[in-house]
Amino acid sequence: MNLLELQGVHTHIGAYHILHGVDLVVPQGQVTMLLGRNGAGKSTTLRTIMGLWHASKGRVALAGQDITAAATPQIAALGVAYVPENMGIFADLTVKENMLLAARAAKRAEQMDAARLQWIFKMFPAVEKFWNHPAGKLSGGQKQMLAVARAIVEPRQLLIVDEPSKGLAPAIIDNMIDAFAELKAQGVTILLVEQNLNFAKRLGDTVAVMDNGCVVHAGSMADFAADTALQQSLLGLAI
Repeated sequence: MNLLELQGVHTHIGAYHILHGVDLVVPQGQVTMLLGRNGAGKSTTLRTIMGLWHASKGRVALAGQDITAAATPQIAALGVAYVPENMGIFADLTVKENMLLAARAAKRAEQMDAARLQWIFKMFPAVEKFWNHPAGKLSGGQKQMLAVARAIVEPRQLLIVDEPSKGLAPAIIDNMIDAFAELKAQGVTILLVEQNLNFAKRLGDTVAVMDNGCVVHAGSMADFAADTALQQSLLGLAI
Protein backbone atom coordinates (compact mmCIF):
# COMPACT_ATOMS: atom_id res chain seq x y z
CA MET A 1 0.00 0.00 0.00
CA ASN A 2 1.18 3.52 -0.79
CA LEU A 3 0.87 6.07 2.01
CA LEU A 4 1.59 9.05 -0.26
CA GLU A 5 0.87 9.46 -3.98
CA LEU A 6 1.52 12.33 -6.36
CA GLN A 7 -0.19 12.14 -9.73
CA GLY A 8 0.73 14.56 -12.53
CA VAL A 9 1.70 17.33 -10.11
CA HIS A 10 2.66 20.71 -11.60
CA THR A 11 3.87 23.57 -9.40
CA HIS A 12 4.37 27.19 -10.41
CA ILE A 13 6.25 29.67 -8.24
CA GLY A 14 5.42 33.10 -9.55
CA ALA A 15 6.22 33.05 -13.27
CA TYR A 16 8.35 29.92 -12.95
CA HIS A 17 7.02 26.46 -13.83
CA ILE A 18 9.08 24.20 -11.51
CA LEU A 19 7.33 20.81 -11.43
CA HIS A 20 6.19 19.37 -14.76
CA GLY A 21 3.87 16.47 -13.95
CA VAL A 22 5.49 14.66 -11.01
CA ASP A 23 4.34 11.08 -10.42
CA LEU A 24 5.63 9.70 -7.12
CA VAL A 25 4.59 6.91 -4.75
CA VAL A 26 5.83 6.45 -1.19
CA PRO A 27 5.04 2.93 0.06
CA GLN A 28 3.81 2.65 3.64
CA GLY A 29 6.42 1.58 6.19
CA GLN A 30 9.36 2.05 3.83
CA VAL A 31 12.14 4.57 3.26
CA THR A 32 11.83 6.28 -0.13
CA MET A 33 14.80 8.22 -1.47
CA LEU A 34 14.23 11.18 -3.79
CA LEU A 35 17.43 11.80 -5.75
CA GLY A 36 18.48 14.12 -8.55
CA ARG A 37 20.84 16.86 -9.61
CA ASN A 38 20.65 20.31 -8.04
CA GLY A 39 17.65 22.20 -9.42
CA ALA A 40 15.79 19.04 -10.43
CA GLY A 41 12.74 19.98 -8.33
CA LYS A 42 13.24 17.78 -5.26
CA SER A 43 12.77 20.45 -2.58
CA THR A 44 9.84 21.95 -4.50
CA THR A 45 8.21 18.50 -4.49
CA LEU A 46 8.53 18.31 -0.69
CA ARG A 47 7.16 21.82 -0.23
CA THR A 48 4.24 21.02 -2.53
CA ILE A 49 3.43 17.87 -0.52
CA MET A 50 3.41 20.00 2.65
CA GLY A 51 1.14 22.66 1.16
CA LEU A 52 3.79 25.38 1.49
CA TRP A 53 3.35 25.76 -2.27
CA HIS A 54 0.18 24.49 -3.93
CA ALA A 55 0.08 22.33 -7.03
CA SER A 56 -1.33 24.21 -10.01
CA LYS A 57 -2.39 20.89 -11.54
CA GLY A 58 -2.47 17.23 -10.47
CA ARG A 59 -3.25 15.47 -7.19
CA VAL A 60 -1.51 14.79 -3.87
CA ALA A 61 -3.08 12.06 -1.71
CA LEU A 62 -2.18 10.88 1.80
CA ALA A 63 -3.60 7.49 2.76
CA GLY A 64 -6.16 7.94 -0.01
CA GLN A 65 -7.23 11.40 1.20
CA ASP A 66 -6.83 14.28 -1.26
CA ILE A 67 -4.57 16.91 0.36
CA THR A 68 -3.74 18.85 -2.83
CA ALA A 69 -5.40 22.06 -1.64
CA ALA A 70 -4.96 21.50 2.12
CA ALA A 71 -3.19 24.09 4.26
CA THR A 72 0.12 23.17 5.87
CA PRO A 73 -1.30 22.99 9.45
CA GLN A 74 -4.01 20.59 8.22
CA ILE A 75 -1.39 18.34 6.60
CA ALA A 76 0.73 18.40 9.76
CA ALA A 77 -2.34 17.48 11.83
CA LEU A 78 -2.71 14.33 9.70
CA GLY A 79 0.60 13.11 11.12
CA VAL A 80 3.08 14.49 8.59
CA ALA A 81 6.34 16.03 9.81
CA TYR A 82 8.70 18.03 7.58
CA VAL A 83 12.34 18.94 8.18
CA PRO A 84 13.42 21.55 5.58
CA GLU A 85 16.97 21.81 4.27
CA ASN A 86 17.66 24.85 6.49
CA MET A 87 16.32 22.81 9.47
CA GLY A 88 14.09 25.64 10.72
CA ILE A 89 15.70 25.71 14.17
CA PHE A 90 14.79 28.64 16.46
CA ALA A 91 18.33 29.71 17.35
CA ASP A 92 17.45 31.97 20.30
CA LEU A 93 15.33 29.32 22.02
CA THR A 94 16.75 26.44 24.03
CA VAL A 95 16.70 22.87 22.74
CA LYS A 96 13.90 22.18 25.24
CA GLU A 97 11.84 25.14 23.97
CA ASN A 98 12.32 24.02 20.36
CA MET A 99 11.04 20.57 21.28
CA LEU A 100 8.11 21.98 23.27
CA LEU A 101 6.97 24.11 20.34
CA ALA A 102 6.66 20.95 18.24
CA ALA A 103 4.85 18.98 20.96
CA ARG A 104 1.42 20.42 20.30
CA ALA A 105 -0.25 18.32 23.00
CA ALA A 106 1.99 19.84 25.71
CA LYS A 107 1.92 23.36 27.11
CA ARG A 108 4.91 22.81 29.44
CA ALA A 109 8.00 20.60 29.20
CA GLU A 110 6.68 18.39 32.00
CA GLN A 111 3.66 17.50 29.84
CA MET A 112 5.77 16.04 27.01
CA ASP A 113 5.62 12.26 26.69
CA ALA A 114 8.47 11.18 28.99
CA ALA A 115 8.86 7.71 27.48
CA ARG A 116 9.00 9.16 23.97
CA LEU A 117 11.57 11.75 25.05
CA GLN A 118 13.78 8.99 26.51
CA TRP A 119 13.52 7.11 23.21
CA ILE A 120 14.54 10.29 21.33
CA PHE A 121 17.44 10.92 23.76
CA LYS A 122 18.67 7.38 23.10
CA MET A 123 18.77 8.07 19.35
CA PHE A 124 20.06 11.64 19.68
CA PRO A 125 22.12 12.01 22.90
CA ALA A 126 23.05 15.59 21.98
CA VAL A 127 19.40 16.64 22.39
CA GLU A 128 19.49 15.57 26.04
CA LYS A 129 23.02 16.86 26.65
CA PHE A 130 22.21 20.37 25.42
CA TRP A 131 18.57 20.41 26.65
CA ASN A 132 18.88 23.82 28.33
CA HIS A 133 21.32 25.39 25.84
CA PRO A 134 20.38 27.87 23.09
CA ALA A 135 19.83 25.87 19.90
CA GLY A 136 21.86 28.39 17.92
CA LYS A 137 25.02 27.30 19.80
CA LEU A 138 24.78 23.70 18.52
CA SER A 139 27.03 22.35 15.78
CA GLY A 140 25.56 21.65 12.34
CA GLY A 141 25.22 17.96 13.09
CA GLN A 142 23.59 18.62 16.46
CA LYS A 143 21.12 21.05 14.85
CA GLN A 144 20.20 18.39 12.29
CA MET A 145 19.59 15.90 15.11
CA LEU A 146 17.43 18.46 16.92
CA ALA A 147 15.46 19.14 13.73
CA VAL A 148 14.65 15.44 13.29
CA ALA A 149 14.00 14.96 17.03
CA ARG A 150 11.59 17.89 16.99
CA ALA A 151 9.76 16.40 13.99
CA ILE A 152 9.14 13.11 15.85
CA VAL A 153 8.43 14.46 19.35
CA GLU A 154 4.85 13.33 18.68
CA PRO A 155 4.00 10.16 16.73
CA ARG A 156 3.95 10.75 12.97
CA GLN A 157 2.86 8.51 10.13
CA LEU A 158 5.06 10.25 7.54
CA LEU A 159 8.43 11.94 8.05
CA ILE A 160 9.75 14.11 5.19
CA VAL A 161 13.36 15.30 5.43
CA ASP A 162 15.31 17.46 2.97
CA GLU A 163 19.01 16.48 2.77
CA PRO A 164 19.54 15.07 6.29
CA SER A 165 23.22 14.19 5.69
CA LYS A 166 24.27 17.55 4.21
CA GLY A 167 27.49 18.79 5.79
CA LEU A 168 27.59 16.04 8.42
CA ALA A 169 30.71 14.15 9.53
CA PRO A 170 30.73 10.39 8.75
CA ALA A 171 30.17 9.41 12.40
CA ILE A 172 27.12 11.69 12.61
CA ILE A 173 25.81 10.25 9.31
CA ASP A 174 26.05 6.75 10.82
CA ASN A 175 24.06 7.96 13.82
CA MET A 176 21.43 9.53 11.54
CA ILE A 177 21.09 6.32 9.50
CA ASP A 178 20.60 4.32 12.71
CA ALA A 179 17.93 6.78 13.84
CA PHE A 180 15.98 6.58 10.57
CA ALA A 181 16.22 2.76 10.65
CA GLU A 182 14.82 2.82 14.19
CA LEU A 183 11.96 5.10 13.09
CA LYS A 184 11.17 2.77 10.20
CA ALA A 185 11.13 -0.16 12.62
CA GLN A 186 8.55 1.78 14.66
CA GLY A 187 6.31 1.94 11.57
CA VAL A 188 7.09 5.47 10.37
CA THR A 189 7.06 5.98 6.60
CA ILE A 190 10.00 8.15 5.49
CA LEU A 191 10.64 10.28 2.39
CA LEU A 192 14.18 11.67 2.14
CA VAL A 193 15.79 13.99 -0.38
CA GLU A 194 19.49 13.14 -0.55
CA GLN A 195 22.66 14.04 -2.46
CA ASN A 196 24.79 11.43 -0.67
CA LEU A 197 24.39 8.23 -2.69
CA ASN A 198 26.07 6.06 -0.05
CA PHE A 199 23.58 7.33 2.53
CA ALA A 200 20.74 6.56 0.11
CA LYS A 201 22.06 3.07 -0.65
CA ARG A 202 22.34 2.15 3.03
CA LEU A 203 18.88 3.33 4.02
CA GLY A 204 16.54 3.37 1.04
CA ASP A 205 13.98 0.71 0.15
CA THR A 206 12.71 2.49 -2.95
CA VAL A 207 14.09 5.32 -5.03
CA ALA A 208 12.76 8.00 -7.35
CA VAL A 209 15.11 10.14 -9.44
CA MET A 210 14.07 13.60 -10.62
CA ASP A 211 15.31 15.65 -13.52
CA ASN A 212 13.92 18.92 -14.88
CA GLY A 213 10.81 18.86 -12.69
CA CYS A 214 9.80 15.24 -13.45
CA VAL A 215 10.42 11.80 -11.98
CA VAL A 216 12.52 10.04 -14.63
CA HIS A 217 13.19 6.77 -12.80
CA ALA A 218 11.49 4.90 -9.95
CA GLY A 219 12.06 1.46 -8.51
CA SER A 220 14.01 -0.56 -5.96
CA MET A 221 16.94 1.15 -4.22
CA ALA A 222 18.94 -2.10 -4.29
CA ASP A 223 18.54 -2.39 -8.07
CA PHE A 224 19.51 1.25 -8.59
CA ALA A 225 22.51 0.91 -6.24
CA ALA A 226 23.78 -2.04 -8.30
CA ASP A 227 23.49 -0.23 -11.66
CA THR A 228 26.38 2.22 -11.90
CA ALA A 229 25.63 3.01 -15.56
CA LEU A 230 22.09 4.08 -14.62
CA GLN A 231 23.41 6.18 -11.73
CA GLN A 232 25.88 7.89 -14.07
CA SER A 233 23.26 8.63 -16.72
CA LEU A 234 20.69 10.00 -14.25
CA LEU A 235 22.89 11.70 -11.69
CA GLY A 236 26.11 12.47 -13.57
CA LEU A 237 29.03 13.35 -11.33
CA ALA A 238 26.97 15.42 -8.88
CA ILE A 239 26.94 12.61 -6.30
